[in-house]
Amino acid sequence: MERRKFIRDLSSCGISLTVVPGIAVSGLGHTPPSDKLNIAGIGIGGKGSVNLRNMVEQNIVALCDCDFDYANRVFDTYPKAKKYKDYRVMLEKRKDIDAVVIATPDHTHALQAAAAMELGKHVYVQKPLTHTVWESRYLTQLAKRTGVVTQMGNEGHSNDTVYEVAEIVQSGCLGVIKEVHVWTNRPIWRQGMPKPVKKAAVPSTLDWDLFIGPAKMRDYSPEYHPWIWRGWWDFGTGALGDMGCHLLDVPNYALQLGPPIAFQASSSLVNTESAPVAAKVSYLFPARKNLPYCALPELELTWYDGGLMPSRPYDLPNDAPMDPGGGFLFVGSEATLIAQSYGGNWKVYKNGSEVKPQTKVDLGRIPDSPQGGGRHEMHFVNCCKDGGTPASNFEYAGPFNEMVVMGNLAVRLQSLKKTLLWDSENMKVTNIGADEKIKTTNLLPYSDDIVTRKVDSASKVPVEWNALEMCNEWIKHQYLNEYKL
Repeated sequence: MERRKFIRDLSSCGISLTVVPGIAVSGLGHTPPSDKLNIAGIGIGGKGSVNLRNMVEQNIVALCDCDFDYANRVFDTYPKAKKYKDYRVMLEKRKDIDAVVIATPDHTHALQAAAAMELGKHVYVQKPLTHTVWESRYLTQLAKRTGVVTQMGNEGHSNDTVYEVAEIVQSGCLGVIKEVHVWTNRPIWRQGMPKPVKKAAVPSTLDWDLFIGPAKMRDYSPEYHPWIWRGWWDFGTGALGDMGCHLLDVPNYALQLGPPIAFQASSSLVNTESAPVAAKVSYLFPARKNLPYCALPELELTWYDGGLMPSRPYDLPNDAPMDPGGGFLFVGSEATLIAQSYGGNWKVYKNGSEVKPQTKVDLGRIPDSPQGGGRHEMHFVNCCKDGGTPASNFEYAGPFNEMVVMGNLAVRLQSLKKTLLWDSENMKVTNIGADEKIKTTNLLPYSDDIVTRKVDSASKVPVEWNALEMCNEWIKHQYLNEYKL
C-alpha cells in the first residue's frame, strides 16, 4: 500500500494517536532533501530553539524574534535562515513555509498560530496553547476548519509513562477515582510583584512594540523580558499556565475529564499586575461515560502551586515519593497512585504497601523517529509529511488548555467568596451578578529597585472592579483592532 494512503487510513480508523509503524516514516534514519519540511520559528530565543533543534534533518528556512540579541545564538545555528522581527512580514514574504513553531509569550500565541493556520501552515505551539479560554476554543475550531496538522508543545505527552498510567487507571486498578491532587513548586521566577517604576532604556536589538503586541502598552523593563514575562497577567498565565499543561496532562488524558462544571480558588495576595506567589485551585468535573473497566463518576481535582502540596495520605509508607518539585496523586477506592510530571516514577499503593498493577487495556505508544530528535516534535513533523494526527493536536490540546487557563479566573475572582459555575458551551461563569464587585490590590513599590523590591502594608492600595466585566475580559480579551482574530 502507498505510504501516505496507509497513514491516512490509519487516521480515519481513529488510531493515529498511538503507534505509527516504521514503514510510515521516511527512509531508514535518513531524510531525503525532497522529503524535508520547510520550517519557520517565531519566538526562538528560549524554548523555541529547543523545539527547532529537536526537529532534526528539516529545513529551517525562516526565523522570527522581536529581540535579535536574545535570538542571536539561534541565528548562528541556522545561518541560511532568513531573519525577521515581525511574524506578519515573514508569513507574507515566505510562501515556501510548510510549518511554523511558535514559542513566544503566551499573549501572542493565538494571533500567530491563527495567522499561520489561515495560510495553510502546520503549527507547533508551545504550552500553554493560549492566554485565554476563548482563544483555545478559537484555535480548536480553526484547526478543524483548515485541516492543518497541529501540536501543543507539552512535550511529555509523548512519553511512555503517560500511557502507562492511563492504562492503570482505565483498567480499574485503582478502583473508583473521585479525588485527584496535582502540585508544582513553580513559580521559580518572581510573582506577586508590583508594576516596575524604574525606567530602563529599550535594548537597541529589541522591538518593544512587537513584544507588547495585543497587550496594553507599558514602558519596557527587564522585569518583563526575557523569560520572566510569564508571571505578569498581561503576558503570561503564571505557574498554572506554565506547569498545568505538564502536570494536569495525565489526569486529563487518563480520566477523560472534559470541561469542569465549577471551580474555586484561594491564594496569597492577588494584585492587579502579576499572578500570586502561591495558589490552590479546585475544579469539579461531572460524571463522564464509563469505560469498559473504569467508572468515571463526578470528580474533584485540586491544583497547588508556589510550594503548596496536598496532605499526605495517612496509609502511605514513608518512602512513598511525593516530589515537592511537582507531581500528582490519584486517590482511588482500591489503591492510590503517585507520580511525577507526565507519570514519571509512578507507584501504586494498596493497604499501605506498593503493588504492581495488572492492566487490561493497551493505549499504544508514540514512536521514536528513525531520524532521532525529540519524540513529540518529530511525531508532529512526520504527521505533517505523511498524514496522521499528533498526540497533542488541538482537538485534544484546545479543550485541555481551556481547563488549565480558566483556573486563573478562579484565582482572580476569589474575592467573590463563591464557587464559580461554568457553562462550557457558552464560555461563561453563570453565577456572577451584573453589579457584583471583585476586590484586588494595586501594589506600589517600596523603592524603585527593580531587583530587591520590598512591599509593606502602606503600599497596598485596594481596587474594586466590576466582576462580570472583568471575568468576560479575562475569558476573551478585547484586543486592539490591529490584533483582532
